[in-house]
Amino acid sequence: MAQPPAVDPILLEVIRYALGAAADEMALALQRAAYSTNIKTRQDFSCAIFDREVRVVAQSFSQPVHLGSLTHFVPRIIAAYGADELQPGDGVLCNDAHLGGVHLNDVCLVAPVFHGGELVAYVAAIAHHVDVGGGTPGSLTGLSREIYQEGLRIAPVRIMAGGRIDERLLRLIAANVRSPRETSGDLRAQVAGVHVGARRVAELIERHGWATLSAAIEELLAYSERRVRAAIGRLPAGSYAATGWMDNDGVSDEPVRIEVRVDIGAEGVRFDLSGSDAQRPCPINATYAMTLSNCAYALRVLLDDDVPLNAGFYRALEVVAPPGTIVNARPPAAVGGGWETAFRVCETALQALAAAAPERMAAGSKGCLCNIAFGGPARREGERFVFYETMGGGYGGRAKRDGMDAVQPHGQNTENSPVEETEAGYPVRILRYALVPDSEGAGRQRGGLGLRRDYSFEQPVTFSVLADRARFGPWGLAGGQGAPPARYTFDPEGEARALPSKFSVQLQPGEVISVQMAGGGGYGPPWERDPALVLADLRDGKITPARARAAYGVILDGRGEVDPAATVAARAELRLAAEEGQR
Repeated sequence: MAQPPAVDPILLEVIRYALGAAADEMALALQRAAYSTNIKTRQDFSCAIFDREVRVVAQSFSQPVHLGSLTHFVPRIIAAYGADELQPGDGVLCNDAHLGGVHLNDVCLVAPVFHGGELVAYVAAIAHHVDVGGGTPGSLTGLSREIYQEGLRIAPVRIMAGGRIDERLLRLIAANVRSPRETSGDLRAQVAGVHVGARRVAELIERHGWATLSAAIEELLAYSERRVRAAIGRLPAGSYAATGWMDNDGVSDEPVRIEVRVDIGAEGVRFDLSGSDAQRPCPINATYAMTLSNCAYALRVLLDDDVPLNAGFYRALEVVAPPGTIVNARPPAAVGGGWETAFRVCETALQALAAAAPERMAAGSKGCLCNIAFGGPARREGERFVFYETMGGGYGGRAKRDGMDAVQPHGQNTENSPVEETEAGYPVRILRYALVPDSEGAGRQRGGLGLRRDYSFEQPVTFSVLADRARFGPWGLAGGQGAPPARYTFDPEGEARALPSKFSVQLQPGEVISVQMAGGGGYGPPWERDPALVLADLRDGKITPARARAAYGVILDGRGEVDPAATVAARAELRLAAEEGQR
């Protein structure tokens, strides 16, 4: 086989960043054209460019978990639809989780790029749509047992021909969802995104020539692989394992076991999840694409920031997730909450890798996406509304830094919905939006604080949460303490009835649901934390005096300042108690 011509290193960098800029421009076009808060504000979408062999060559700045899933999903969409069937201006739509995708809300649009009558590349955009039908508004419920209950499944189908959307097919989709206006607008935004991507790739071919561009792509893939393998070679070879637990499966109260073994060696990194539980008739089964995405993220955090994320990266990665397990469910398993399980895969993998590189790892984060959806009749007669978001929480403490407060960590990487936009667009009032005091994991570097939102409504609504961490809180690292679990509460200022982490309820006007996310775990022994930092957290309202004393051994005098002698004595007691507990 003839080798592609060598590409000048400077030109290679130009092409590399041009492809990345094209993917980012796709994302910006999609975001600006979108209708739903979830996409235009929270940025719950991703874009990517693939070569003619359907290998990813460039990715947008968006959600890491989407990008790993696109790598797995797009080739299967093209194989199922048939590359020979594609024409210039076509666009293929699919959300079928069991074809290689993720949950049904994540709808993928793939468009071919032609040059001189020859198919040379693909561009793809995946976005989380606020509703795809199913049993509850938002299409995410803790009660589904099979995928048929979770909404409209779209096998690979041509929704775009000659560059224009098929209005009849769009009407069919819109007729099966609760938010037809937003769904139609967001689909058109995806069309805008792939149009931009196809145009930019065509311009690159015109500027540099197809032979040069294809040779550059081959070199970029090889370059990424070399960089990844070099980084792996700097890690201590060996086998590292950890076990994570989820509260329950949403249908039964039985916890779910996630077991990850990470093997680091000359051939690359292997994530083996064979010890995880079998799939269940419940909504939190994960697809292989979800699991792959989160294992890829766990490897990515060990690399330098400038390593290009393309198909070359995945050559050094192997993921073993046996079919029929909770991390690679067979049809017709429900998968609506599969990202929760996949998130636990990520955190469990990071916990395992902490034994190999503790100085580069953070303690456990809030540990779940926390899907929140609500809906009901809209303010205008004859219409309905649906709202979807995920909640921020604490990031884990690190070797030299505290964890961040109220973020959506790791592969999630979306924004918290603004209160003003949410209240302006939907019949909801956010009665409280604040950090949760004492929610951090104590440590030399403490974990970040969790986030609280209290929701009340002007009219009857169906309110659903598909989350986790109400039973098993985030873990600490290097002697740091774990963070307290999340809390889900009905009528927090009155009855204060605890709710599970997966539920759907009917709310009447004025009734309140409080969602309080977990913080992040601590890093290092808490009694080694600078007392001045503990005092600053106390004055900021992030921790209480009781927490400062019990967790950090910091004692205040009558003026509200640190009492040095009393603090030294209290910390000696904490250290002694910890040592005795380890015996």
